[in-house]
Amino acid sequence: MKKFKLGCQLNYTISQPTTLLFNLQVVNNHCQNILQEKLQLNPSLPRDEYISSTEQNRFIRVNAPAGKIEISYQATVELFHYYAKNNNIPEVPPANLPLETLPYLYPSRYCQSDLLFGLAESEFGNINPGYSRVMMICDWIYDKVKYLSGSTNSQTSAFDTATERAGVCRDFAHLGIAFCRALNIPARFVSAYAYNLNPPDFHACFEAYLGNRWYLFDPTKLVPLTGIIRISTGLDATDVSFATLFGTFEMNNKHLFVEDISDFKDHQKVKDFEAIAIY
Repeated sequence: MKKFKLGCQLNYTISQPTTLLFNLQVVNNHCQNILQEKLQLNPSLPRDEYISSTEQNRFIRVNAPAGKIEISYQATVELFHYYAKNNNIPEVPPANLPLETLPYLYPSRYCQSDLLFGLAESEFGNINPGYSRVMMICDWIYDKVKYLSGSTNSQTSAFDTATERAGVCRDFAHLGIAFCRALNIPARFVSAYAYNLNPPDFHACFEAYLGNRWYLFDPTKLVPLTGIIRISTGLDATDVSFATLFGTFEMNNKHLFVEDISDFKDHQKVKDFEAIAIY
């Protein structure tokens, strides 16, 4: 079991009345237990809260007047990891997949698996199906795509990243998802807080459905998998943006932190048990 204290603070200047939609709070489920959390708005404004029925993503809507607004969030979270021997984790044929995983087989706005089918087949089609094939996808992305801040924008897709061979965590995750879906492996986008990410920021990775669980993968290899705390999951980044503002605004400051407060702080891989999944 791992335990983390985490949080963020976002400051905006809004030039006209604006609706703000935030997705900053970590998910509370069978693999993450929120021990304590606090969300504050300055100035204090009414807010609507919504939790999606499938992924349990948590959204806050605020209608703010012109002026400055600050939102801050802090939480203490326990993580319960499931470890499995990676050579024992198979792919699941589409005929046997749980119905709720099927939407994660289709192309989406940023993950055009149909356009990347040929590349996925040529690079990974002859690799033995299973966890090792998804790891090969992650290794390919890590080796072939340069991690370069500022190299992409909100319009960059997996196809763009495969072509231009540069991106950030969001782009690495989109490409991993697209390759998996092209090979009939359900895959979904994960937004997260991440321990030891330098500089601290929101992080993106992905999960692939193998065996009978969602397994976690991070092609950037920037942080330990045991230090990833989920905020939300979705088809791609469209579903999990940490902030969406419907108006004219300027971000003045963004600050994040993640502290490991576990009794045992070893984040190295456990020998022969490298695959990490949610229950």
